[in-house]
Amino acid sequence: MCGIVAEHGTTDATGLERMLARLEHRGPDDCGRIGIGRSWLGHRRLSIVDVAGGRQPLVNVGGDTWLVGNGEVYNHDAIRAGLPGHDFVTGSDNEVALHLLIERGPAGLAELNGMFAFVMATADGQFVAARDPVGIKPLYWAQRRERTRFASEMAAFDAVWQPFVEPFPPGCAWTPADGLVRFAGAVPDDLQPLAGPTEPGASAPPDVLRRTRDVLVDAVERQLMGDVPVGVFLSGGLDSSLVAAIAARVVGARGERLQTFAVGTADSPDLAAARIVAEHLGTEHREMTYDAADALAVMPTVVRAIESFDPALVRSAVPNFLLARFTAEHVKVVLTGEGADELFAGYEYLRDFTEPDRLHDELVRTVESLHNLNLQRCDRVTMAHGLEARVPFLDREVVAWALRLPPGFKLAGPGQPEKRLLREAFEGWLPDALLWRDKAEFGDGSGAAGVLTAAIESGVAREELDAERDLVAPPLRTREELAYYRIFREHLVGVRPERTLSRFATA
Repeated sequence: MCGIVAEHGTTDATGLERMLARLEHRGPDDCGRIGIGRSWLGHRRLSIVDVAGGRQPLVNVGGDTWLVGNGEVYNHDAIRAGLPGHDFVTGSDNEVALHLLIERGPAGLAELNGMFAFVMATADGQFVAARDPVGIKPLYWAQRRERTRFASEMAAFDAVWQPFVEPFPPGCAWTPADGLVRFAGAVPDDLQPLAGPTEPGASAPPDVLRRTRDVLVDAVERQLMGDVPVGVFLSGGLDSSLVAAIAARVVGARGERLQTFAVGTADSPDLAAARIVAEHLGTEHREMTYDAADALAVMPTVVRAIESFDPALVRSAVPNFLLARFTAEHVKVVLTGEGADELFAGYEYLRDFTEPDRLHDELVRTVESLHNLNLQRCDRVTMAHGLEARVPFLDREVVAWALRLPPGFKLAGPGQPEKRLLREAFEGWLPDALLWRDKAEFGDGSGAAGVLTAAIESGVAREELDAERDLVAPPLRTREELAYYRIFREHLVGVRPERTLSRFATA
């Protein structure tokens, strides 16, 4: 995991170096840059795969093509095997993107299973920027006159560039010659839904449960890849507990013990549940508690880190930020449960979507929106501390399978819990009391929501909200949101929030 900066056009190395310096937290292990004609590539490195030899920018044997990347390619060994005749210089998983681009152009990136943002430049003036189909890894861009700049975070851009900053669209590549071209979608273009019941509460047959279990187990095993220890954020909820249960079996088979990490207020239900899960799985478990003063002290830093002022996002980001800071003292990589609610209909409001097509469309919408919401939070709170977060539920194979499932298997009937399919698929992997535990939003279960909202709103008068609510579109909704927006505006002076779309989180 890393931070990248790039430019195509008349380069300003001094300004680009400033941008790269602002991303030091994303890659504290190393720094590299190169100017190639009218292009410039910069990289901050968090060393995870090929720690000794994977320094970036990566370059081919011929010395005429360079690449910087942020993220992981989980099927890099298979990609290497499918590129005979290419001489690989390193063991870095990112190097396969360099050779795919040389061999097949941007369309070749559709073969990658991973989370990534890549920028490539060549000695003869070619330039390609690309982002993974779900948008798990961040990439922003801005075009001004004849120059186009890219960076992993909005705050990297100088103030004069900030009014032009936008999220780079997931699943797309940009070249100066062809502009934006889509190479893959978050939802596969050839997706073929399975036939099955449409009414809520239908039980899935054993083969569907087995396949659901297998695709997630395979994804977790893939994402344990690396040359450094990998831990798990364990909230005590279903999604992170399943990830931990799978990971504990995989690393246990290697003779290792999984490390898990949890956070909450002293009396938070999440912390208690995580403790029980960890004891059941036999993990090396660490937890930290925080109080109101701790939450309020880091809140301004969190708003700046996540580059958003959405209240739901901030409330869940505060405990995640504290957890990431604590976890980074022990490991460089963690797995999380992000994405399960979007794929398996885990939100309460989805009970109203009883028509199959409407439910499918809504799930697709939420998956395609994650890059500006929960994934933005997930990336920023971890990378603020040089910690890489991986999301097995958003693995390419898991997404494809989950969105093929008939809606009747996902929708809960009267008296049934959400995500019943997942629970049934993993019967026996967790104690029933945990496997069938009611869902709690992380900001609520960890205690953050109660700590923050009242304290923040007490500092903003209702008259202030009335006067300032129309500063952005759509209008600010609450005094809490106004307080967060003021911090956002001070941090990103020139950024136009309506261009970044990072509001209205689902969790």
